[in-house]
Amino acid sequence: MKHRYLPLTESDKKEMLDAIGVSSMEELFEDIPEKVRFKGTYNLKEAKAEPLLKRELSQLAAKNANNKQYASFLGAGVYDHYAPSIVDHVISRSEFYTAYTPYQPEISQGELQAIFEFQTMICELTGMDVANSSMYDGGTALAEAAMLSAGQTKRKKVLVSETVHPEARDVLRTYAKGQGIEVIEVPYKNGATDLESLNSLVDRDTAAVIVQYPNFFGVVEPLADVEKAAHGEGAMFVVSANPLSLGILTPPGKFGADIVVGDAQPFGIPAQFGGPHCGYFAVTKKLMRKVPGRLVGQTKDEEGQRGFVLTLQAREQHIRRDKATSNICSNQALNALAASVAMTALGKNGVRESAEQNLQKAHFAKEALKQQGVDIVFEAPTFNEFVIRLNKPVKDVNSQLLKQGIIGGYDLGLVYKELKNCMLVAVTEMRTKEEIELFAKEVGEHHE
Repeated sequence: MKHRYLPLTESDKKEMLDAIGVSSMEELFEDIPEKVRFKGTYNLKEAKAEPLLKRELSQLAAKNANNKQYASFLGAGVYDHYAPSIVDHVISRSEFYTAYTPYQPEISQGELQAIFEFQTMICELTGMDVANSSMYDGGTALAEAAMLSAGQTKRKKVLVSETVHPEARDVLRTYAKGQGIEVIEVPYKNGATDLESLNSLVDRDTAAVIVQYPNFFGVVEPLADVEKAAHGEGAMFVVSANPLSLGILTPPGKFGADIVVGDAQPFGIPAQFGGPHCGYFAVTKKLMRKVPGRLVGQTKDEEGQRGFVLTLQAREQHIRRDKATSNICSNQALNALAASVAMTALGKNGVRESAEQNLQKAHFAKEALKQQGVDIVFEAPTFNEFVIRLNKPVKDVNSQLLKQGIIGGYDLGLVYKELKNCMLVAVTEMRTKEEIELFAKEVGEHHE
């Protein structure tokens, strides 16, 4: 009989025990005192045969509502975007799918070139000088930017807007605790960072000012004003940006950002129930030796042919741990490749067209909801997300929407008490006119 996994027979077990000179499995644990050993049985189901187990797991998986069967208006950091079919074809090739660390450039040129292309396209989108070969996700990229800022300025206070993704702020606080860095949240006003509060909080002890662009409510932050506040006190200006939005929005680099981070998920990476995704990290040339993770550079070999290598690696992260600003020396190469393939397939015109469709369809949805008597909470300019106010709990409306094959928006009351019964609605290029109109009609009928 063929097995998908190597089975362990009783004779195999006896042979292994004989080889190490013990008579039973229990004898392996004799050094552990009897009084601390667990003697009961675990509260687990009995083991099933593989076909029955696969059937049960498939039935459980089928209970999940997914983007392929439902029209999703749920965003909040993870989005349902078009991924060209070539993405899966390329990343499924064994030379990429099984690739690990490209430390040996002579046998890793394909992987290194793919990473280099990713870095280049991120720089073009963000308007920055240098980008690394990716981070774990957008949240850790933002926290790493704060740590870099603290190390660069030798200051111990970070200001982060309340309009930055709540989960990213949680990650930031976790990082900051270990480094002894104080995190202060700047309140919002009319859906965007309150500039008056920001100006009163930023001072000579501030290492960085962090905002999101567009922010968690979908509102486009006034980066020029935030930059003035940050740099006026010598703090670093950090922007967490949705890379797709940069197809039409002015890139943060044009506003003088020192560090631009974000998640590349909108480009060719499925929602995947929350991950894994791929963070990006871009900086000015001044900071390129402080960048966490990997950098791939372009060079020439002794015959003058173009080649790619890992570069600028002799950093504190490797050789002087006491001065390190990061312990990340890895990356999300496969997902970065997916993003690269998607961006290449779309091209600059395609990225712009996709961004425009997000903007236009979200605006269409906003107007359709208004006609149904639904209140729009923030009337500031938005990209592909906006906030609506309902007259009943969001979870009740979402339950009704699910019956119509619609995944509703995010319940903002979960993280913003003042936004009880408010829903964050995301509208991407994947939503059709009919789906948007049905969503608006259903919300209009069930929100009272």
